[in-house]
Amino acid sequence: MIVGLKGNIEHKEPGFVHVEVSGVIYEVFISLQSFSALGSEKVKLFTSHIIREDAQLLYGFVDLSEKKLFERLIKISGVGPKVAMAICSTYTPSQFATVISNKDINGVKKVPGIGPKSAGRILVELNGFDIELVSSSDEPMNQAYNEASEALESLGFKKDKISKALTTCSGSDTASLVKEALKLLQTI
Repeated sequence: MIVGLKGNIEHKEPGFVHVEVSGVIYEVFISLQSFSALGSEKVKLFTSHIIREDAQLLYGFVDLSEKKLFERLIKISGVGPKVAMAICSTYTPSQFATVISNKDINGVKKVPGIGPKSAGRILVELNGFDIELVSSSDEPMNQAYNEASEALESLGFKKDKISKALTTCSGSDTASLVKEALKLLQTI
């Protein structure tokens, strides 16, 4: 089982990267989040090695919490690696944790390839997983997102609208997130 790769980037595109490790070049499928975080030469990826009857596939992640999210998603009936990668490409782990905690079915349906039935199943299966995602992520913005979400909820806004607004905000601290979200919530 290959759980990680450390080497040089030979070629990269938004959906995959070729990593040269000790003379062997591996094709690793990556999310758009990981693609944007990659440098141009050296790389260290956490990988999920999936062995099928007709192929051995490597899925790579720059962030360990993204790998945990991917591996949890593919355990859900009807969610394969492609759909899991689409979720990882659409949301960061902390953003998806917010979607889970708010039970935002429309947020899940935004992901290409997910309909209403699958979105509902994903939310039911991942109930409580948002806490694990937030605690495993090393992003300092998680606390700011959670505090902003609580503040907006105490002002009377609904969780699904809060989640929708916060996922588009670019602020890094609680106060700026709340200000940006309030401007967006007035237009929704």
